[in-house]
Amino acid sequence: MTPCVSPDIALQSELAREVRHELVMLPYYGVFDNLAFRVQGYTVTLMGQVTRPTLQSDAETVVKRIEGVERIDNQIEALPPSPNDDRIRLAAYHAIYGRTALERYALQAVPPVHIIVKGGHVTLEGVVGNETDRNVANLRAKGVSGVFSVTNNLRVEKG
Repeated sequence: MTPCVSPDIALQSELAREVRHELVMLPYYGVFDNLAFRVQGYTVTLMGQVTRPTLQSDAETVVKRIEGVERIDNQIEALPPSPNDDRIRLAAYHAIYGRTALERYALQAVPPVHIIVKGGHVTLEGVVGNETDRNVANLRAKGVSGVFSVTNNLRVEKG
């Protein structure tokens, strides 16, 4: 038996799938960026933080082209340039992905643990396979010199 799905729910699900695909395919989207979105009806709200201001506008441009999207609310934050934050990003990347426990995540085209740094404060976004990996990433990020705080928003994938 096939479950009944209202056309609105099916449309929103399809829009969400297309938006996700377009965002992860952006050429300059990487481990130091965080893109998120919400679909409500025919409106897509873009959220997150990016290191390149062009990525903010590129995300809006590709989502605008998706059939069915009528309005975009672009709330993506372009992070201010900072040599110190750049140093912390690289050090956090090596601390998280450079050790055996989490290096398997680095092999993916867009690694699932995103490292967002603003003013010396680190936020970890994304998905890991288990609670241990979530905790290890958090501890590694906290051990980076110059980091003032770490917010661990990593989610553990289901199943």
